Amino acid sequence: MGIIGFLILGLIAGAIAKLILPGKQGIGWVMTLVLGVVGALLGGWIGSLIFGGGLAEFFDIRTWLLAILGAVIVLLVYGAVTGRSRTRA
Repeated sequence: MGIIGFLILGLIAGAIAKLILPGKQGIGWVMTLVLGVVGALLGGWIGSLIFGGGLAEFFDIRTWLLAILGAVIVLLVYGAVTGRSRTRA
């Protein structure tokens, strides 16, 4: 997968992760891209440890699931580090 495909994967995975997690994270699309790309890297690493293969092709379902899982994890960690609550009072 090329760098442009990986950036698109990260952006979409980050946006889906924001939709999965409840509440308002209060981050823009650039931060969503960054967190999504980091999440895709994390998901690929987790996939290589568990399944013996990380991110494969752009249209592979395993690639998308790993990238979204990684983005959710990164978004949760980002919220914990910055002290932002996932729910709005």
